[in-house]
Amino acid sequence: MDPAAERRDTKRNIEYNNSLRYVADSEYGIPTRCYCGGRMIDEVQKKEEYDTLPGKRFFTCINYEADGLHYRQPWVTGVQEEIEKLSKRLEDAEQVIKEVPILNKQIESLEEQVKILSGQVDALTVQVGDLEMVCFD
Repeated sequence: MDPAAERRDTKRNIEYNNSLRYVADSEYGIPTRCYCGGRMIDEVQKKEEYDTLPGKRFFTCINYEADGLHYRQPWVTGVQEEIEKLSKRLEDAEQVIKEVPILNKQIESLEEQVKILSGQVDALTVQVGDLEMVCFD
């Protein structure tokens, strides 16, 4: 095989493998767009026999092919991951809300310290002025 053609083939294989990894890594929660840029559709797989329950549901790329480069995620998995993500955000928000009173107390304490230090700066400014008058007379 020609070395240049072999290098091109190797690069294509590396790019393809990287693409597969990117798709697998980015498939979390309810996908809004596919890795290829295609929009997602809510697909219901039809059953062969009549049943009162609907078939399996998927979030599927409109350009879906079974090549591993497009999303086809089970609906239940996507919704479950999305609920877990929202639950984590809710826990974080609750933690922030719990810390607000503590932070307010710290702000009040710092404001009091600023007032004290401002008074000390004013007193020092007066003393510096008095010393300048004594030194330059």
